[in-house]
Amino acid sequence: MTSRERLEAAFRCREVDRIPVSPQGFGRVGPDSELGRSLLKETDVHVYTGGGLDWFGKDVRVESLDEGDLSITIWHTSAGEFRAVSRTTERTSARVEFPCRTPQDGERFLKVPFGLDRERIARAAEEFHRRRAEMGEDGMALAGIPDGICLPAELFSPEDFCLLWVDAPDMMESLVRAGHRRVMQGVRALLERGVDAFRIIGPEYASTQLGPDAYERLVVPYDRELVALIKGAGAIAYLHNHGPIMRYLPMIREIAPNALDPVEAPPWGDFVPERARELLGEEVCIVGNLDDMEVLDKRPFEDIWA
Repeated sequence: MTSRERLEAAFRCREVDRIPVSPQGFGRVGPDSELGRSLLKETDVHVYTGGGLDWFGKDVRVESLDEGDLSITIWHTSAGEFRAVSRTTERTSARVEFPCRTPQDGERFLKVPFGLDRERIARAAEEFHRRRAEMGEDGMALAGIPDGICLPAELFSPEDFCLLWVDAPDMMESLVRAGHRRVMQGVRALLERGVDAFRIIGPEYASTQLGPDAYERLVVPYDRELVALIKGAGAIAYLHNHGPIMRYLPMIREIAPNALDPVEAPPWGDFVPERARELLGEEVCIVGNLDDMEVLDKRPFEDIWA
């Protein structure tokens, strides 16, 4: 089997010649370097490309400003301005101000007319096909897409996101539904352009911040419909969900993705492989349970080999 055949078969829970050894991208290794070429030939690399979705849509004017170590984005909409600020230091970059703070901001956001930016979607599809062609049979490309809960999780700070669920659950659900509709539009457009493998992010916003009741209400019904759309078109639906995961596996089984990652071991997660297969069933490929949060490269070499 080629790496691409092996990965596709594994993600569809079909027979493979061996378990894929599958780095997620090249990390700090240059793909064109000798080590990068060796990595591509000797392992089963899969890479992620963009999905092209913009929550505000094509008709909103966006202004970008730089002030010292701050990067400011302003969305000028028919419902007023929304503003986000990111700060960059020598070590990292992080968002320090978010577009929405209160349920009223969420209500204002929902009043903004949305039009899918099909040019962005087209560019995302082109990127997917380009990366797939570059890798050939030596690896696999997946388009990274959000799910519906990503909309409020990205509009609000982590604190305000949690408070929104406590103080205004109806508004949270309205925002998730709006996000889901936009994602479904974008995925249909990507499918029309031949994208046939997707990595879905977002469920962890519920599992790590809001709890199982929120997961059941804000993730399961929407992601189940999203996965059904993708799989119904013959494409691969690969679900990403950080953090402790065992209590959520029965719900993920309802969503029915082809594959699930990163299923972290302690200290970052609580994954128990033997129990997980019983909870997930035989139709979900388990990806990971090794070193998603880069613990190994901080340990002495002797510990790694032990």
